Amino acid sequence: MQRLEGKTALVTGASRGIGAAVALRLASEGATVVVNYSGSREAALGVVEAIIAAGGRASAVQADVSDPAACTALVEGVVAEYGAIDILVNNAGITRDGLIVRMSDEDWSAVLNTNLTGVFSVTRAAAKHMMKARSGSIINMASVVGISGNAGQANYAAAKAGVIGLTKSVARELASRRVRCNAVAPGFIETDMTAALTDSQRDGVAAAIAMGRFGTANDVAAAVAFLASDDSAYITGQTLAVDGGMTFA
Repeated sequence: MQRLEGKTALVTGASRGIGAAVALRLASEGATVVVNYSGSREAALGVVEAIIAAGGRASAVQADVSDPAACTALVEGVVAEYGAIDILVNNAGITRDGLIVRMSDEDWSAVLNTNLTGVFSVTRAAAKHMMKARSGSIINMASVVGISGNAGQANYAAAKAGVIGLTKSVARELASRRVRCNAVAPGFIETDMTAALTDSQRDGVAAAIAMGRFGTANDVAAAVAFLASDDSAYITGQTLAVDGGMTFA
């Protein structure tokens, strides 16, 4: 039996990159996966088609997680369609990089609203159902920059650090109802974002990673699948860095 068989998972921002890899991995483990997207409908449908072609179950639902009302409607729609929400992966995120002295209020707010408030809003909506069921696993996508900071990403780093704090607080609040909450903090992963780096930039980053290479979206997806499953039943409030040894003390 697959370890997520019979579970329903919602993955936000799952039309591409890490989110798509997570959706595909959870489906391969037996979960029915709801692929959330904001604007990339065709890409999201492509993920759904790939899951179905592999023998899995999935659907795509549009919602902008920066809108609290949309977050509530998203979760309620999942529960209405499938009867439960067993796994929530808060992956949706954006970047608006720039040095702090040049960063606009709009770029600061846009990143915080999506990357932190969005996590709060979807979690708040899902937690009510998980608490009632006395079961559930919430996995929040943080980042190593939320641990170490990064020049030119004050907004992104602040949001991801907030996600780590939010994860710990939610874990404490929901543990008595057998609902777990953990975070995954990817390092430099081969995605559209890192594809924009120059060769010299890539070499410089790789030199700071103990394993000497970038990770893959599948590396992150494997960690998420572990935290979603009962294999991690006694783990909550933790932040698992998937970074090739970039941030260990």
